[in-house]
Amino acid sequence: MEATTKNQETGAGDKSARPSPPALPWSVRLQLFALVTANDIAQRRDGTVNRFLFSFGDRQSPARPRPDAHGVRSADVTVDASRNLWARVYSPAAEAAGRTPLPVLVYFHGGGFTLLSAASTPIDGMCRRFCRELGAVVVSVNYRLAPEHRHPAAYDDCVDVLRYLGATGGLPADASVPVDLSRCFLGGDSAGGNIVHHVAQRWTDAPPPGSPVRLAGIILLQPYFGGEERTEAELRLEGVAPVVNMRRSDWAWRAFLPEGADRNHPAAHVTGEAGPEPELAEAFPPAMVAVGGLDPLQDWQRRYGAMLRRKGKAVKVLEFPDAIHAFYCFPELPDSGRLVEEIRAFIGTNAPTHRPDA
Repeated sequence: MEATTKNQETGAGDKSARPSPPALPWSVRLQLFALVTANDIAQRRDGTVNRFLFSFGDRQSPARPRPDAHGVRSADVTVDASRNLWARVYSPAAEAAGRTPLPVLVYFHGGGFTLLSAASTPIDGMCRRFCRELGAVVVSVNYRLAPEHRHPAAYDDCVDVLRYLGATGGLPADASVPVDLSRCFLGGDSAGGNIVHHVAQRWTDAPPPGSPVRLAGIILLQPYFGGEERTEAELRLEGVAPVVNMRRSDWAWRAFLPEGADRNHPAAHVTGEAGPEPELAEAFPPAMVAVGGLDPLQDWQRRYGAMLRRKGKAVKVLEFPDAIHAFYCFPELPDSGRLVEEIRAFIGTNAPTHRPDA
């Protein structure tokens, strides 16, 4: 059931060797420095977040109703004002989209469940790029953040956005492009990848009666799973890999998980080593999992792919041996472009365009 890229076959190498810090363009280093510094300042020792300080490193982009140079427009849609639940919808210009209904990618951003938003500039730019290059309408969800809103708030919000899409179509009135909700994909990076799994599990366990939303596939970009165990990659890459380290990761899990829970809680640990494997419905969709060779979370991600295989689910594991965590946010990195190509192929394989006479 698994498809594995050539990179995975040739990129394993000596896993025991401690790698050198990655060689990155100066522009990427500068952006990472700003984000990581803001993250470290914002994470208080008492488990709360100083959101004011983090805002200095979290650039925000407004929705843009006018099409950009590539014909992509965006608009914010309120799902539930009482909990500030909204989504940013990216759609191509009507003349570029044509009359064939487009697939929908519902996207959940990363940030350790505690930081960033659908308006954060790296997330906005990435979703705009997905809309342009994947030929899909992208719905980027602004879910509630921990520790103010712990598990399962993020999962609840993202399921409710799917319900909203099924009930309303979810598109702004001026989007004027047809969509096919039977070709709906869930995508997410890091913590958003974790959310993808849990939302897909919930949706396929108990789909709302009559909803037109059908999950055609799930796309997990370096998903954020974990456990009490320290994996080989976590130990080997500590102090070497940017973005993720054990201290930041442990802090985020404490902020997100229920009070008193450890990292073997089923929200974090889904791969079966410290408890039962999750029950997955027959309708659980095909999965694509992107793994980076310089990401400390890589062992958990490979275990996730192996768990899906054991459950008889279709999974495509993509290995990028030189990729850091969050590489997809930086279009100047070659692996970022290759990933978009793989996502486009995955969508095309699992949700082919309907013929007009079908």
